[in-house]
Amino acid sequence: MRKVSGFCDYFVIMSATSLRHVNALALNIQEDLEKERIKSLSKVTPNDESGWVVLDYVSVIVHIFYKPIREFYSLERLWSDAKKVRSSSRGALK
Repeated sequence: MRKVSGFCDYFVIMSATSLRHVNALALNIQEDLEKERIKSLSKVTPNDESGWVVLDYVSVIVHIFYKPIREFYSLERLWSDAKKVRSSSRGALK
């Protein structure tokens, strides 16, 4: 992202299967990283119903979308000039 945006190195873009799943993923990421003393500049709002949660870790910005919302906003298309890096595995973040 740095070459096209200047404000971060990576976007992590993920889909969830429901609004509840969006919030659960966001809270889990936030809690796990806080254990490592890594804090987001943004906070997860309990029971957020927007379908899109953003966690800002300065050089990494995590976007968690309810799948239909992700398809609507299509960040991948908006930032198509950025190099894509795919995760080698699906599942929980480690």
